[in-house]
Amino acid sequence: MAEFAELEQRLATALARIGAGVGRLASPNDGPSDAPSAAQAEAMAHLQAALDAERAARLAADAALNDLQSPVAGEDQVEMARLTRQLDEQGLDSQRLRSSVAQLREELRRLREAAEQGTTDAALVNRALQAELEALRAVRASEITEMADILATLGPIVDAEEARHHA
Repeated sequence: MAEFAELEQRLATALARIGAGVGRLASPNDGPSDAPSAAQAEAMAHLQAALDAERAARLAADAALNDLQSPVAGEDQVEMARLTRQLDEQGLDSQRLRSSVAQLREELRRLREAAEQGTTDAALVNRALQAELEALRAVRASEITEMADILATLGPIVDAEEARHHA
């Protein structure tokens, strides 16, 4: 990509120099004759040919740059969509996990207070166990999402290796 930018800059500079040279040759002379001399006409033809060649080279470079950018942009968009989906899933898992952990902490705090007072409430113990179970489920869901992401990443690599092995 940097090569194309450098090439485009060089082409623009060359076009500007050629344009300036053609402009000088095309401007009226201070001398008595308005017609360009044979040497000036030859130089102008040479500069015009160089200008046309530079324009063609620039068009070719622009076309090559567009060809390179098009597939990359498509691949980047697919990858960005996949990563966005993955990030959303991980965010949901993280939110569920935080909620479960907060609920578990609250239930454990209540259970600890009841134990300090010497009272044991079966409903309180039951809620604490339910909160712990929910936290474990959230951790499990997070692990499943993470494993699915790992498998999705490894799938194409394994398929390519199998294809290479069978070929």
